[in-house]
Amino acid sequence: MIYTNRRAIVQCEGVSWVHGTDLGIATSSDRGKSWNYRGVLEGLDFERGRNTFWAPEIIYHNGMYHMYVSYIQGVPNQWAGHKRQIIHYTSQNLWDWKWESILELSSDFVIDACVHVLPNGRFRIWYKDEADNSYTYAADSEDLYQWEVVGPVIAEYPHEGPNVFYFQGYYWMIVDKWSGQAIYKSNDCEEWKYNTMILDQPGERPDDCSFGYHADVHVQGEQAFVFYFTHPGRKEDVRADQYEAKRSSIQVAKLQVENGTLKCDRNEAFEFVLY
Repeated sequence: MIYTNRRAIVQCEGVSWVHGTDLGIATSSDRGKSWNYRGVLEGLDFERGRNTFWAPEIIYHNGMYHMYVSYIQGVPNQWAGHKRQIIHYTSQNLWDWKWESILELSSDFVIDACVHVLPNGRFRIWYKDEADNSYTYAADSEDLYQWEVVGPVIAEYPHEGPNVFYFQGYYWMIVDKWSGQAIYKSNDCEEWKYNTMILDQPGERPDDCSFGYHADVHVQGEQAFVFYFTHPGRKEDVRADQYEAKRSSIQVAKLQVENGTLKCDRNEAFEFVLY
C-alpha cells in the first residue's frame, strides 16, 4: 500500500501540515489482515527543497509500474493559490522510481489522478481540475506517456478524488463530495449516469465514525473492496489545530452490486483476503 503520509503531529501555520507530505509505504504478509509500516518512498524529488506529494495512482502494464502522483512545490500554508501538477514515474519493483514527466493537462491546478484502460484499449486518466470548479476532467493516451485532454466528465458540482474500476459487468466511478462518495455507472467509460451514494453515514467500527474520504477500489474476481480514510477525531469540542482533528485512519469495506446499484454496508462483517 502506497499512500499520502499526512503530518498530523506537526504544529504549524495554517494547513502546512497537509503539505510537505511523503508517500508512505505499508506491506502485508498475510493477505491484508495486518500491515507493517515500511517508511516512505525516497528519491522522488526532481527539484530541490521540501515538496509535497499526494494521492498516488499506480497501475501495472507490460512489466512496468506507472505512478501518477499529485505534486506541489514546497510546503504552502494555504489550500489555494499555488500550482498543482500530476507527475509521472515508472518502476520495476515499487521501491525505485524514475521521474518521467510533468503531465500537460487542462490546467496547472490538477490533482487526484486515476488511470484505467478503455474498452478500445487506450488509457484514460481522470483527475480533479481546480481551475474549473473542481470538476473531474479526463485525458487519453496510447502509451501512458503522452496524454491528450478530452475535457470535463463530471461537472455537476465541485468534488475530488475520482476513481474508476470495472466490476460485475459495469464501469463505476467514485467521486468524493466531502459528504460521502457519489457513485456513477457506465457501460463504456464515456457516458456516466449517477447511481447512488456510499460512505455518507458514519460507521460503527473503531475510527470509522466520519464520512469516508477519497476512496480507492481493489477488484479481485467477483469481489471488490473499497479503501477510504476517515477523520475520527473531528468533533465539536476539538480544535482544528489539534492532533485529533488532523489524524487519519485508513478503512476498508466490501462492495456489492444489487439490482444494478452499487452497495456498501461499512458495518457488515466480511472476510478480507487479498490476492
